[in-house]
Amino acid sequence: MSNNSFKEVSHSKAAVLGLQHLLAMYSGAVAVPLLIGAALNFNSTQMTYLVSIDIFMCGLATFLQLLRNRYFGIGLPVILGCAIQAVEPLKMIGKEFSIGTMYGAIIVAGIFVFLVAGQFAKIKKLFPPVVTGSLITVIGLTLIPIAIQNIGGGDSTAKSFGSLQNLFLGFVTIVIILAIQVWGRGFIGTIAVLIGLVTGTLVAALLGQVSLSPITEAAWFHIPQPFYFGAPQFEWSSSLTMIIIALVSMVESTGVFFALGNVLNRKISADDLKKGYRAEGIAVILGGIFNTFPYTTFSQNVGLLQLSGIKTKRPIYWSAVLLMVMGLLPKIGAVATIIPTPVLGGAMLVMFAMISVQGIRILLDVDFSDQRNILIVAVAVGMGLGVSVYPSIFQFMPKSAQLFLGNGIVIASITSVLLNVIFKGKDGLTE
Repeated sequence: MSNNSFKEVSHSKAAVLGLQHLLAMYSGAVAVPLLIGAALNFNSTQMTYLVSIDIFMCGLATFLQLLRNRYFGIGLPVILGCAIQAVEPLKMIGKEFSIGTMYGAIIVAGIFVFLVAGQFAKIKKLFPPVVTGSLITVIGLTLIPIAIQNIGGGDSTAKSFGSLQNLFLGFVTIVIILAIQVWGRGFIGTIAVLIGLVTGTLVAALLGQVSLSPITEAAWFHIPQPFYFGAPQFEWSSSLTMIIIALVSMVESTGVFFALGNVLNRKISADDLKKGYRAEGIAVILGGIFNTFPYTTFSQNVGLLQLSGIKTKRPIYWSAVLLMVMGLLPKIGAVATIIPTPVLGGAMLVMFAMISVQGIRILLDVDFSDQRNILIVAVAVGMGLGVSVYPSIFQFMPKSAQLFLGNGIVIASITSVLLNVIFKGKDGLTE
């Protein structure tokens, strides 16, 4: 496997690496506006605005995290995208109240995140290696089924799901990525995922599986407009719902921050966490103002950092620039949408599995002669995976509790932290 690592990379190489990061997260970023827009019966003009400005805001939100200063920004090579866990609550608020209420609730949630960032950052001491290792392992394992679903075609209810053609495209992409990772030299080895995506798409085109209509139908230019869908409206239950979703995202982001810290051999401090949460809070507020969505740190790109070996922020700056350009120029943005789902799934499988491996590497340093550590890891991973497969296990709980408990990563976090504190008391807390 390629172990290339450069302290600095040229702007041209950084741009290519940035494109690789962008393609890795693009489908997840556009999924949220597509799902919510369809549920609220947006017309084609509204949908075009929603997707384009959402992509622009992903780039802007990423800049907020990269630009570390005394007030906000964790300064890690992270990419921000739409929080997928916000989809169902936002659809519910939009249908039961109004679109204005939906965006009012997002703004309130963003303000909440910004204000509680300092207090929430104090949870750092609750995350020793046995907890972070379990959590990062679960992050990867809970993402892998998404990759498998995409290899099958995306829609598991479709008649073509798991067709030989879909499987062929998915596994061709995997083989290309693995081959380049093992035998690629220099810069080529660092862009294995990008080459896999491009080659897989070309193979799909030869099989007649690529449509250029998204490019021809897209507009040439879009400008972000505050309150495009109208003034925000505020309603307490909707705001509370989105605050709960924001807390879920903060817990998830905590795991991603620690995962990145491990990849970069950088210790994550409480001050780092505070600035990271604040940047996310500002991004969520801007999402409400510009009528997009809550933004959170994407875990998908952790595995890509591990694969490429490039651990500087320069490629991520390029990702942010490219996202903003694609948001302003929808025709360019539409190019990324022509990548077939099975091809994306193949790349995702490799990246997501790498996240799990990163978690396992952390757990290798845990003292498993202590039976308590074995139990913490076993129960946390078991609960996290179990809830990810069957989130409906909490269907008889209050709706607000379901929003929180139906997320496998959150359950793994709560379980591992609680067991560590119960079993070890103060001895189990990091300084």
